[in-house]
Amino acid sequence: MDLRLRGRSALVTGGSKGIGAAAAEVLAEEGCHLHLAARDKAALDEVAERLRAAHGVEVTVHPVDLRRPEGVTSLAEAVPDIDILINNAGDIPAGSLDEVDERTWRDGWELKVFGYINLTRLVYARMKARGHGVIINDIGAAGERVDSAYIAGSAGNAALMAFTRALGGRSLRDNIRVVGINPGPVETERIAKLIATSDRFREAAARFPLGRPAMPREIADMMAFLASDRSAYTSGVIVTIDGGLCAGGA
Repeated sequence: MDLRLRGRSALVTGGSKGIGAAAAEVLAEEGCHLHLAARDKAALDEVAERLRAAHGVEVTVHPVDLRRPEGVTSLAEAVPDIDILINNAGDIPAGSLDEVDERTWRDGWELKVFGYINLTRLVYARMKARGHGVIINDIGAAGERVDSAYIAGSAGNAALMAFTRALGGRSLRDNIRVVGINPGPVETERIAKLIATSDRFREAAARFPLGRPAMPREIADMMAFLASDRSAYTSGVIVTIDGGLCAGGA
């Protein structure tokens, strides 16, 4: 299916690995020019070189810490004319209420919750001035299948779900679509390491749908579809991709 994305420009945060790198890959395959943001310049450069060579698209890297307000501002100023924003950077820590202290909780939310909100605020204004745009928030299924052992993440994801629905519920008035994706467990470096080193997590992973976590590309393909005009009437919704875990309630 031709998603008709060729020649458009996209910013992907957390674009150096995992879901972010997979999103960059599929958008490059569709002919999008890319801006990739993350803290690790070497990892960004590696992804960028691979995508340029494989797909002949322009890829600009932005080493930046999106926990810092000045990092968010400088990134938005560096990419004034993007058509697509994928908010993906985040690392909210696991732990129960008594295990996650205030500083740790705030640090996690600065990157994912306020990072998404503040970058969206700046990019949305520019998209509104240009008359079009798509914003995709990679959130997480813990926002709907809440977990006391991941309380900061569940609460942060639930906040971003509400943010996405509230903004996306009116954004088509500005010809902008705002949508979210809630991945369940995804085979990132972190998950792969847990499966390899933790008997407890290996046993839990064996009970995942199909006996495995989702592949990053399975999330990224949905991002590309939502970013395209094939999904032009979609806004203010959250798409859950977790193999049915939330629906099953187990």
